[in-house]
Amino acid sequence: MALVLAFGVVLLVSVSLSGVAARTILSTALLFLLAGALIGQGGFGLVQINPGDPLVTALADIALFTVLFTDGQRASLPALKEGWKLSGRALGLGMPLTMIGIAVPAHFLVGVDWPTALLLGAILSPTDPVFAAAIVGRSDVPLRLRRLLNVESGLNDGLALPFVLIFLATASHTTSDLGEVGLELVLGLVIGIVIPALVTLAWRLKVLTAEPRLQALGPLAIAVMVFAACHLTHANPYLAAFAAGATLATMDRVAAEHFEPLGDLLSEITKFAALLVFGALITPDRLSHLTVGGWILAVVTIVLVRPAAMMLSLLRTPMTRRERSAAAWFGPKGFASVVYGLLALQSGIPDNELVFDLVAVTIALSIVLHSSTDVPVAKALSFEPPDNLPTGHKERDRSTG
Repeated sequence: MALVLAFGVVLLVSVSLSGVAARTILSTALLFLLAGALIGQGGFGLVQINPGDPLVTALADIALFTVLFTDGQRASLPALKEGWKLSGRALGLGMPLTMIGIAVPAHFLVGVDWPTALLLGAILSPTDPVFAAAIVGRSDVPLRLRRLLNVESGLNDGLALPFVLIFLATASHTTSDLGEVGLELVLGLVIGIVIPALVTLAWRLKVLTAEPRLQALGPLAIAVMVFAACHLTHANPYLAAFAAGATLATMDRVAAEHFEPLGDLLSEITKFAALLVFGALITPDRLSHLTVGGWILAVVTIVLVRPAAMMLSLLRTPMTRRERSAAAWFGPKGFASVVYGLLALQSGIPDNELVFDLVAVTIALSIVLHSSTDVPVAKALSFEPPDNLPTGHKERDRSTG
């Protein structure tokens, strides 16, 4: 119950300071990360959590699924068509460059073999703009920039998974069943499309009408069904989550709009809970085993590899230089990397502890840097965050062209 109490206290403090955080470098995500570190074994020792605990895996799994489902609703088919040229470059060129750009210094700085180095690259290549809320969560920031970061982060989680599984099998010197991996991805995509499509088609029947105050629960029911179906069939739940959100937004925009306030709150709650637990896992004893090369790798991954990969992939695009720079900088590491890092830790590969430690340090550093620079970068884009807090009403998106 100490963990539950800590979550309640930090949540209350974060809500009370959210107005200040929206205008300054104060980060709600950072508050939960620091609180987790304080109550964990590296702090006051109020809670005892190990990376292999089922609570850790389950919480990270639910948090990532929830975030991807809500993100998917911001990437409906019309939105994907409009922004595909930019997001396609980021995924088709920027993501492979990021994987390789992380693997090379990992091999030479940390001394891991190439399969493990490539595994690190695959784990740390997904992005999560949830720690850049002033960029992707503000309607006064250019629409194409927000859409690029949202679509990229929503799709690269699922795209990275096959590489993670393949390199895990290679690092453990076992044969990778590519057919099984492909089946999981295809099945996840099918579940993520079919279930919400059938439900939204059924909702068009006149006999099926929802009471206004309960309308937001319809998409929530779809998400629960998709999540359960994926785990029962061993389908990829993350690709299914994003596909389900996008399908719902494409086929029933009204239902997606009714769910949006509830979905955003659910995403906030699950990701903050996951951050609290994750922070408790990052102990001084664990970090003390990292070499100087490991710390350098974490810095290089964030401040050099991601920006360089994105700047190259976005060359000769309609985006302005400031927009390209913002897109290049905001490649924060989030829940996908947490989940994949836990997969590596539980896989039993020779360097599983080292891989998890490197992933943990990089994610922690990313949270600190990206969640504390989103507001300054938004100001540098000349799109000042509004003085009034969000009221829940839809605002018209404005783009700079």
